[in-house]
Amino acid sequence: MSSKKNEGPLLITSWRATGACNLNCMYCNVNATLEPAPDELNTKDGLRLVDQIYEFGSQWFGLKGGEPLLRKDVFELISYARSLGLKICLLTNGYFVDGKIYDNLVKNEVLTSVSIDGSEKANDILRGKGTYKAVLSAIQKLSKAEILNGLSMAITTVNYKEADHVVALAEEYGARFVWFNHLVPCGRARKNIHLEPSPEQYEWFLNHIYDLTQKQYKTKFDFHVHCPFYARIVKERNPQNFQEWFNNEFTGRCIYFLFGGYLSVLENGDVIPCFYSEDLKVGNIKEKSLKELWNEIQKSNFYRRLRDPNNLKGKCGACEYREICGGCRTRAHAHTGTYFGSDPACIYTPATRQENSLHACMHATSIACFNKRKSESLQP
Repeated sequence: MSSKKNEGPLLITSWRATGACNLNCMYCNVNATLEPAPDELNTKDGLRLVDQIYEFGSQWFGLKGGEPLLRKDVFELISYARSLGLKICLLTNGYFVDGKIYDNLVKNEVLTSVSIDGSEKANDILRGKGTYKAVLSAIQKLSKAEILNGLSMAITTVNYKEADHVVALAEEYGARFVWFNHLVPCGRARKNIHLEPSPEQYEWFLNHIYDLTQKQYKTKFDFHVHCPFYARIVKERNPQNFQEWFNNEFTGRCIYFLFGGYLSVLENGDVIPCFYSEDLKVGNIKEKSLKELWNEIQKSNFYRRLRDPNNLKGKCGACEYREICGGCRTRAHAHTGTYFGSDPACIYTPATRQENSLHACMHATSIACFNKRKSESLQP
């Protein structure tokens, strides 16, 4: 391992540390169970992964799950990463933020985000009875220790009108950001398709989020919206300041479409370009380093084609916003069978299609008027 820290292409490299979780959330993109996967990286492999992340040049080591705090060696790995100078962030359901685990989070300065899906009623429908009280307790403890990072909410048909509650908690407890994730049909969410918001519900939600970003709050925190077509909403509503926001603040660009901003390592060492895209395995860290896998991705003809918005099909390919959006490629694949297909969650009709519809409508109206006049002229 090199003794000098080199700056790499990614600010953070994220690891899904385990497939195990004590909860059974309805929309879980992992389909996590109580037991860890049989092929999860052991401690030795986990330490090797940390070395690779350091060598890759990332500044942050991110941990998620499942529930990452279920790993018995999680703080051994975190402590080692800290000794190399890596910063640590972690996403938890909040259940285990107590006792020695809490003390270790504080000791290692782990910036900890918590999943919460709105008010107690909505959250407990999606995540299980009693989970709201547990997560609120975790938020309070993490806030007191000044290591509360973000509050993460998945957007579903159950809670798409619950964002205000999450924002209010972020303001009250000093979170660094709120994080709203669109629902992608993978893992357990694939079996609970009724949770996927309609295009109309997404449109309402994203416009409401924009309204929330324009308010003044007692404490400063960022809004992260992981939904590609939120870019269209912002451009429509704030065209003057859009480009600066898009270049410096927007975190929802699809990883495939504008590839180059993310890598996720699964619990068994497989590497994928987005935490939803298990079908797009790049390789495994036990066989090749992150550096090697990253370089292979950059040279890949598949990703080269997917970077070009002109290769998208259907509505996404015709859309004038394709350069800033491009839709979710994983959702497109789930619904159309191709990663180049249209994202059905977006309500927007591209201008070219609106014009074609208008022309077709005008043509049909002209024929109807002509036939009406002809019919009238034949009447006695």
